[in-house]
Amino acid sequence: MSEAPATLQTADILEILELLPHRYPFLLIDKIIEIDGDNSCIGIKNVTFNEPQFTGHFPSRPIFPGVFLIEAMAQTAGAICVKSKIAQQEKPKQVFFMTIDKVKFRKPVEPGDRVEFHMKKLNNRRNMWWYKGEAKVDGVLVCEAEVSAMLVTD
Repeated sequence: MSEAPATLQTADILEILELLPHRYPFLLIDKIIEIDGDNSCIGIKNVTFNEPQFTGHFPSRPIFPGVFLIEAMAQTAGAICVKSKIAQQEKPKQVFFMTIDKVKFRKPVEPGDRVEFHMKKLNNRRNMWWYKGEAKVDGVLVCEAEVSAMLVTD
């Protein structure tokens, strides 16, 4: 006998604002779809030309900074960790980005792109989570990395 598939959840921008301490201009995800507990999810970032980083990166050819792609991966993973703890009635006070490993930038991301951050849990020990992330635009891999987050409850 096989188990029934779990119902996947979502988080809109209002819920993300409750889950994460980040605010404009540093909140880098617009919504999260296909949330499977703290195991996996897909974060969405709609890249628009009116974002402040494009005035200097780069004026003649706007490119979304790679470090922002990594930060968006961490925000996506951190949000589902917090969401899973809230479901257990244990809302953490803080979520911290801890490590970045195995980063590769494959293609530039430009205004008008819709970036999907596919996050999959690698491990969880106590208050630490490790994720493998892939950023994709129109199904094409643009960046990949492994990130970790730590939740602080006291």
